[in-house]
Amino acid sequence: MSGKPRLTYLNGRGRMEPIRWLLAAAGVEFEEVFLQTKEQYDKLIKDGLLLFQQVPLVEIDGMKMVQTRAILSYIAGKYNLYGKDLKERALIDMYVEGISDLMQMILMFPFSPPDAKEKNLDSIKERATNRYFPVFEKVLKQHGQDFLVGNKFSWADVQLIEAILAVEEKFPAVLSGFPQLQAFKTKMSNMPTIKKFLQPGSPRKPPPDDHYVETVLKVFKR
Repeated sequence: MSGKPRLTYLNGRGRMEPIRWLLAAAGVEFEEVFLQTKEQYDKLIKDGLLLFQQVPLVEIDGMKMVQTRAILSYIAGKYNLYGKDLKERALIDMYVEGISDLMQMILMFPFSPPDAKEKNLDSIKERATNRYFPVFEKVLKQHGQDFLVGNKFSWADVQLIEAILAVEEKFPAVLSGFPQLQAFKTKMSNMPTIKKFLQPGSPRKPPPDDHYVETVLKVFKR
């Protein structure tokens, strides 16, 4: 065991990507195991490694952790990205939950039936520009700081930059009406650990393609 966290998932974004983002932002190197067959997934279940028969699975500090939210909370706490007190932590949780709702739509989009793709794409844009991004634009403006909570880099900032970039892949001009978010994106993208994660060859995964969708359906078929 190298001591590095070990991540088991598919070779794609999915529910593991925010975990990769958070570890990378904290400057933590990790190893990955990629599931490619249903047999590999079934073996994890049979061996008792998946508490609820679900991945992501992250092996860290002697624990075999499942459930994305629990994993992210642990990493945020371990690497001091979870606020200085209970109130800051509550704010971070609120912001993270909101961003997760938006990201859930993006996560499920590749699995949309062909006749629903355009409608679902419109929904992502509508929610991003009318419900979610205005909240963070306002928070940054009223707060008057570089970061969402306190004046310190946190888990919420990592989730937000991930969401901004994911929405921009689909709608390149989506931030045109959000100057605070534009500045935030520039600042975050230039933080050394995040800048490194955004370079080619990093563990960051590309947008899901047809091959990824096929692999997901094959591995998790019941």
